[in-house]
Amino acid sequence: MRLDKLLANMGYGSRKDVKALVKNKRVTVNNTVIKDSGQKVDPDKDIVHVDERVVIYKPYIYLMMNKPPGVISATEDRHDKTVIDLLSSEHQHYTPFPVGRLDKDTEGLLLLTNDGQLAHQLLSPKKDVEKTYYARVWGTVTDKDVEAFAKGIVLDDGYHSKPAKLRILSQGEESEIEVKITEGKFHQVKRMFEAVDKKVIYLKRLCMGDLQLDNTLKLGDYRELNSEELSYCQSIK
Repeated sequence: MRLDKLLANMGYGSRKDVKALVKNKRVTVNNTVIKDSGQKVDPDKDIVHVDERVVIYKPYIYLMMNKPPGVISATEDRHDKTVIDLLSSEHQHYTPFPVGRLDKDTEGLLLLTNDGQLAHQLLSPKKDVEKTYYARVWGTVTDKDVEAFAKGIVLDDGYHSKPAKLRILSQGEESEIEVKITEGKFHQVKRMFEAVDKKVIYLKRLCMGDLQLDNTLKLGDYRELNSEELSYCQSIK
């Protein structure tokens, strides 16, 4: 890999900016001051410094966010704040994107990455990766609803959803439930409950497969995945 490409990818500006860093003798490779910004380097073996600060090359970024309500799961929007707007410039520079979507008013686990292969695998219907949600539902959720979800719900457009696992946490005029689905159709959980004459009034995603929302993350906060979480993601790929 060219040195200027590596440094540009790591947020040190354009290749022209990197050329200026090299010209000003601010870049070293293996403790040797570099004169040519186009020099080839091996990110896995060579040690690169800028102003005596080591540059650790990471081609991909994996972020877990506790998405707040009122923010949309998109990379850009003319009217609303997006999840990308919540990231620092350090992380935005990787041009990550949300893996799947959470509705504007839905909270919870959202993975952001620039790893397209991982995103495809997590969202692929063939992989059957379960997405787990907690919801408060207006109406009494019954065992009959549990059975209906297990068979698959016919949505308002005639689509027959794949079987879902519905668990009742509390019953009443307002019920609390947990539901696991393996699809991600538009407003799917809300539409499934509408099909059984109920209405979702609060929705939060807790898990994607074995990737669980870090409960210490406040709404709008995020962090990079830890080694165990990364290993799980790599196993899906």
